[in-house]
Amino acid sequence: MKVSGIICEYNPFHNGHYYHIKKTRENGATHIVAVMSGNFVQRGDVAVIDKFERAKAAVRCGVDLVIELPVAYSLSGAEGFARGAMYILNSMGCVDELSFGSESGDINKILSAVQASLACSQSQELKTLLDSGVSYPSAMHALAERKYGKQVGDVFQWPNNLLAIEYIKAISYLNSKITPFTITRKNAGHDQPGVICNFASASFIRENIKENAYEDLVPKVMYEILSDAVREGRYASFANLEKAIMYKMRMMTPAMIREVPDVGQGLEHRIYEARTASTVTEMMEMIKTKRYTMSRIRRILINALLGITKDDLTTPPVYARILAVNERGTDILNIAKGKSRIPLSTSLARLGEINAVTRRATELEALSTDIFSIAMNKVQPVGMDYRAKIGVTNSI
Repeated sequence: MKVSGIICEYNPFHNGHYYHIKKTRENGATHIVAVMSGNFVQRGDVAVIDKFERAKAAVRCGVDLVIELPVAYSLSGAEGFARGAMYILNSMGCVDELSFGSESGDINKILSAVQASLACSQSQELKTLLDSGVSYPSAMHALAERKYGKQVGDVFQWPNNLLAIEYIKAISYLNSKITPFTITRKNAGHDQPGVICNFASASFIRENIKENAYEDLVPKVMYEILSDAVREGRYASFANLEKAIMYKMRMMTPAMIREVPDVGQGLEHRIYEARTASTVTEMMEMIKTKRYTMSRIRRILINALLGITKDDLTTPPVYARILAVNERGTDILNIAKGKSRIPLSTSLARLGEINAVTRRATELEALSTDIFSIAMNKVQPVGMDYRAKIGVTNSI
């Protein structure tokens, strides 16, 4: 038995994800557990489709067990996102491997980039670049290329490579025995438009959903598994939260904004002044600088809307909430029961009863789902997180 872990968002699940799962199986994985973002994702956005639908699609297509990444970590930067997910996989006590896609596809190049990242992150040169207004990813790319050469520097140019670096740094930080394994991303690149050999980027699929042009994609990108949710209007958009975000920001003081994750270097004052904007897009443009990317700004606004504070990230994830499982997934759970350092359950209510820390985490999760329900084209009732029925899902 070889258990492989995957950190994902499946926003939505598509052929590229299926290819990754297939290659993970070919590398010897008998069982696969995925830690997946819930209804809000790392780029600072709502997931296009409900987390339970996405988790069920993943299990039908080859994953055996889907665990939810708590919302405070799914709305973190790359380091917090990677550490939160890796903490869950490592705490389960039965995961042998971490499998991830990367533009590089070369684990040795990524390991070299990890060493460069660790060295550069402590350097005065990085601080100087950041103080000059350069974003963190751009500063790391420039510094790594200058110190370690173009081959290492180029690794820092691609988004999935950057996540891969953070995954491996998290493995080291946790002193974990989990082994990293990577495959090359197939054909369609991150945010690339169009369909290439039946592969499309998740961003292209999401745009087609928003424009009601998804029908032609169904046979091409294996999207049919989730198409019913779209046809029935059960999909979400960041735009549907615009008034809620503007209301929340107009209620906040600079001191309150300062407590939101990712806010630093006096950014709270810039955000506070941007409340004069008449749209969220205008607000984000007023906040944006070279140092602060749009993804980071969107994460700040959603964290503020959900009431997530820096205190919510002072402890690692305190439980593993199950979103979907098949028969092989129950094998993983049976082993994890005797080894896991964190509780596992399908019931959010049961997890919230353990102690005050789990109660806070589950309350945030339930609230995030209630807010997500407002972001859907057809608004859903409150309390969906507590009413979800999670049974064994069959694979196709």
